[in-house]
Amino acid sequence: MKRNQLFFIPFLLFFVGSMACKTDIPMAEDKPIRLDSTGNNNSSNRLRIQVGSYTFTATLLNNATVTAFKTRLPITLSMNELNRNEKYAELPAPLPTNAANPRAIQTGDLMLYGSTTLVLFYEPFQTTYSYTKLGHVDNSEGLATAPGSGNVTVTFELE
Repeated sequence: MKRNQLFFIPFLLFFVGSMACKTDIPMAEDKPIRLDSTGNNNSSNRLRIQVGSYTFTATLLNNATVTAFKTRLPITLSMNELNRNEKYAELPAPLPTNAANPRAIQTGDLMLYGSTTLVLFYEPFQTTYSYTKLGHVDNSEGLATAPGSGNVTVTFELE
C-alpha cells in the first residue's frame, strides 16, 4: 500500500500544479511588441508594396512563413517577369513553407514558391503548382499595369 502512495503523490502534485496555472482570461494585451533593427513594429500584418511610383497595401496572413518574412523587412528586390501574370524574385535565404495548391491564383496574391521564391501575381489564372500563401493586395486595381512588362524593382515594408 505504501508503495502505491509513493507513485500517486507525484502524480497528484503534478495534476494540482498544472490546474493552478490555467486561466480563462486572454492575455493578448500583454504580448510584447517586437521591433526590428529599424524600429518597425513586426507585429503588424499590413504590408506596403512599392512598385515604381505605385504603392499598394496588402494584408499578410498569420503563419510561420509570414513571421519569418517580416523579420527580413524592409526589403527591396529586383523582380523578374514570368508568363505575363507574375513577378518573382529569389530571397537571400529560405523561409519555412506550408505549400498547397490553391487551384486558382487571384490578382494580388503574394505567395512563396518553394522556400526562396517570392511571387506577386498581377493576373488571375488556374494553376497546378503549390505555393505557401503570404497575403493578398487589398486593392489590386492598377496592379496589372504598375509593374510593366519587364523586370521591376519592388520594395516590401511593414506599415
